[in-house]
Amino acid sequence: MPGENLTRDEARERAALLSVDGYDVALDLRSAVQEGEAARTFRSRTTLRFRCAEPGAATFADLVAPAVTAVTLNGRELDPAEVFDGTRVTLADLAAENTLVVDAQCAYSRTGEGLHRFVDPEDGEVYLYTQYEPADARRVFANFEQPDLKAPFRFEVTAPDGWVVLSNGAQEGEPAAGTYRFAETRPISTYITAVVAGPYHYVSDTYRRTLADGTELEIPLGALCRKGLSRHFDPADIFTVTKQGLDFFHEHFDYPYPFGKYDQAFVPEYNIGAMENPGCVTFREEFVFRGKVTEASYERRANVILHEMAHMWFGDLVTMRWWDDLWLKESFADFMGALSLVEATRFTNGWITFANGRKAWAYRADQLPSTHPVTADIRDLEDAKLNFDGITYAKGAAVLKQLVAYVGRDAFLEGARRYFKRHAYGNTRLADLLSVLEETSGRDLATWSRAWLETAGVNALTPQATYDAEDRITELSILQEAAPERPELRPHRVAVGLYRRENADGALVRYARAELDVSGPRTVVTELTGADRPELILVNDDDLTYCKVRFDERSLATLRGHLGEITEPLSRALCWSAVWGLTRDGLMPARDYLDLVLRFAGRESDIGVLQSLHAQAGYALAHYTAPEHRDLAARELAQGALHELRLAEPGSGHQLSWARFFASVATTAADLQLLQGLLDGTAKIDGLDVDQELRWTFLEPLTARGAADQAALDAELRRDDTASGRRHHVRCLAARPSAEVKARAWADVVESDELSNALVEATISGFAQGTQRELTAPYAPKYFAAVEQVWRERSIEIGMAVVRGLFPAHQDRQETLDAADAWLSRHPDAPPALRRLVSEARDDLARALRAQACDAQAAR
Repeated sequence: MPGENLTRDEARERAALLSVDGYDVALDLRSAVQEGEAARTFRSRTTLRFRCAEPGAATFADLVAPAVTAVTLNGRELDPAEVFDGTRVTLADLAAENTLVVDAQCAYSRTGEGLHRFVDPEDGEVYLYTQYEPADARRVFANFEQPDLKAPFRFEVTAPDGWVVLSNGAQEGEPAAGTYRFAETRPISTYITAVVAGPYHYVSDTYRRTLADGTELEIPLGALCRKGLSRHFDPADIFTVTKQGLDFFHEHFDYPYPFGKYDQAFVPEYNIGAMENPGCVTFREEFVFRGKVTEASYERRANVILHEMAHMWFGDLVTMRWWDDLWLKESFADFMGALSLVEATRFTNGWITFANGRKAWAYRADQLPSTHPVTADIRDLEDAKLNFDGITYAKGAAVLKQLVAYVGRDAFLEGARRYFKRHAYGNTRLADLLSVLEETSGRDLATWSRAWLETAGVNALTPQATYDAEDRITELSILQEAAPERPELRPHRVAVGLYRRENADGALVRYARAELDVSGPRTVVTELTGADRPELILVNDDDLTYCKVRFDERSLATLRGHLGEITEPLSRALCWSAVWGLTRDGLMPARDYLDLVLRFAGRESDIGVLQSLHAQAGYALAHYTAPEHRDLAARELAQGALHELRLAEPGSGHQLSWARFFASVATTAADLQLLQGLLDGTAKIDGLDVDQELRWTFLEPLTARGAADQAALDAELRRDDTASGRRHHVRCLAARPSAEVKARAWADVVESDELSNALVEATISGFAQGTQRELTAPYAPKYFAAVEQVWRERSIEIGMAVVRGLFPAHQDRQETLDAADAWLSRHPDAPPALRRLVSEARDDLARALRAQACDAQAAR
């Protein structure tokens, strides 16, 4: 669609021309409860006040809408047919001060972009919410859709009787004739404005704090979800974490929460984890747990709550000028979310989760052909959409953790405080942050910034030691390497730990540690000269830097035999992460990694690490194991998982995790019979509560293996005819081992536009079964024939889901790699974002083939 993909150059030109004084936005959402065609659109009326630095100049406002009824500029009526092209409203002959009024019919969304409309199948109730990042506010009201044209917003919403209606500002008075009016916001960007409306279940609380100057701060708190989920809702825990986070950020930021109230809405069919709309944060409703979950799920929810709260300062109060500096909000929120999680809540082991989970995401992203510096080159909105990735979030957060070690915690936090006060309600770039950190730390950060923020790639650190006749270290050095295509060697602040077995039980304990700066290709660790020979040398102990950890031969041999005996949970997690990196890089056979999981995962105390091991083992089985070994490996994993399931403490999170993992790798008739028995009650494992969510978990492998049919799935849906149940049902239907089923699923996703975003995701998940390679093989050539049209005709959110989810990753052979290369070669002018997605999937496939070759070689 012409003009929909705003470029950076266009945004710069418009920002130089305009200053925005304010928006008044009136939305009439009463059509949402109507039937059929009438429920497709809503009225949106925007009054936009702005100044122009060059009277007489022309520009445009952004609006993606089916129809515009009227456009008035400075009292002059404009013909919508002449000035509106479907994505932009042309504005000519501007005055020094301008008022634009746009009356439009905007469309409700079923893709999670703009104003999403959801009908609850359980009770027929309609729920609405907005999601805009990076640029979908223009689907709801006319605006200047770029982050550096901030303005105050005043929303007015007319809604059906009995609805809860929320926006960024507090509600002003009681609704009159179904119209809710909200207080004007402070200056904010368009993409973080928000409206949530529907018959939501709403719970309130209050946060109170006495500030350093004696001021009494009071923040109204709200938490809401669909009525159908209210019996599962646990607002007390949500409010506890919220208050702990507000305490932490007020104590360390010395800038009171600037947006009045603090509502948190858990909404259906949400595309992302959460969104930091000031005063009205939205979350995916899967954080309302319908069944039993492990403590890791509560930790994940708490981390997301704190991540979004950190955005109130990093992102909402102070916002990046353009999406190049997206990291100025996301990296900081990721780091501050982890820091506050560990220091302010019950989840004191959060850095273990960060090291084992978040950084694994970063390491993968940083080795793709699309890797980029933390501060990126974002040419347009499609680029921006794809840069919400592991580099912008997790690598950026890891780099900030390194920066804190480099400049000192006090200097870092004082820099943040100055940054907020200096740039409140404004927009910044990298230099603005570095300048305050240089002030507070006294360090020149230009070199550090070039190495860590302005170059891409990950370094590998490997220990190298020599010993004397008495088995003492004569020299220990750290070798630093970089990939040939990303040759940058960086300064690292690292800790090096030496481990040996000292106790009668054989536990591996750290007996020496040194902390130092590593730079260049080789750095000597002088502090450890003369130490006794270790059985394990762990570079980057305590996870101070961002790097691949490698091992000398003796250390690797120690891990093969004793990984589970490392006593320190973080050190053990780092070793798990390192051996997974070796497996991904084709340096450790997948069968060796799976053997480590079978032998030592049962001893893992940290539930988050255990769940990561299960996910990685499943991925290694599907993608990194030699095809001729895959069936045997699956049987061994299932046997091992069942063994650990029976040994696990009844009712524990570990038991639940092993149950899910067993279901995911269940292979033999006996495995499937046990799953069926657990479903129908003829089998039982002490302490394992097979609740509704676990029932669906067991049903999917039964369905994919042909042990459960549509009748069984329909019967289960009758037990659980809810929004969640319908998503599970759709996924399981698409997982059936039938050519006709696969053809229907493909058509539903690729050839039709009828499914909502959540059902597209569920259908793709069911279609792409690793145990059904023969059934999905015909769709490899169809994929490459279809992706360009899908990208052109569908929204970017759906396009991303289809291009990523249907790539023929399970057709793991050279022919598929050649087909991907041929598509990239034939389509040099395809949209860069589409080429990036195909290139990334192609790279994952090439990595899988290298890992499979390594695994096959190990069998010889």
